[in-house]
Amino acid sequence: MESISAEKSPLRWYDPILLRVIPPLVALLIKLLMLSCRLIKVEGIEREREARAQGRGNVIYCTWHQRISYFSHYLGPRHIIAMISQSRDGEYVARVVQWLGGRSIRGSSTLGGTKALREIIKKMKEGENGVMLADGPLGPARIAKVGAIIMARNADVPLMPILWGADRCWCFNSWDRTLIPKPFARIVLYFADPIWIPRTVKGKELEAYRRVLEDRMNQGAGWCDRQFGQERPWRKVTEKGMPEVGPLSPPHESQTE
Repeated sequence: MESISAEKSPLRWYDPILLRVIPPLVALLIKLLMLSCRLIKVEGIEREREARAQGRGNVIYCTWHQRISYFSHYLGPRHIIAMISQSRDGEYVARVVQWLGGRSIRGSSTLGGTKALREIIKKMKEGENGVMLADGPLGPARIAKVGAIIMARNADVPLMPILWGADRCWCFNSWDRTLIPKPFARIVLYFADPIWIPRTVKGKELEAYRRVLEDRMNQGAGWCDRQFGQERPWRKVTEKGMPEVGPLSPPHESQTE
């Protein structure tokens, strides 16, 4: 994991002490919670196997911010590489990811993103697996950004949408409506059809693939939730009477930033 230079470090004087204590403790709690859950069904596992076979053994997993909690456990043992911001909060997240078995390259859409993207693409070409939160660092929730499309195209590996649902979970009123399964929850996992982006795709053509990714991920999230009832809320409640679930508005608005 890249270290943050001293002159540009966003850390406070006491963070080095907290970073020794908080990340391993949080990682332990996550592991204990997720180990208490039971994975009862995996839909589309053959799609992932075929994608890995056709993609030199590696893929870029894509999920929503809302669903990242269980994947820290499920994908951690695969030592996937994630892009994590260079912020102070990002440093804590990167340390937790490391304790869970993952690796990180530091950067975001606002700082160091281009360099980090190049590094991840290089790792992909060397046979590593990556992960992308498709709705970017700040959303809007469950609207895909074009970054995952560009990464998969340049690395020449497939995008593998992966979603999960639980019969019991906490749902926070954050911008992404973060879901965390409750202890001893039952989990279902869904692999959507992989997406291959030809090297010749550029400009407005990228938008078509972005829409395909967004649609498959939202369909997968809906499928997971409906295994246990109704679809989980995914829109933050900002005013009285505002609906917590779709449709997207405006539909398929271009997110190429």
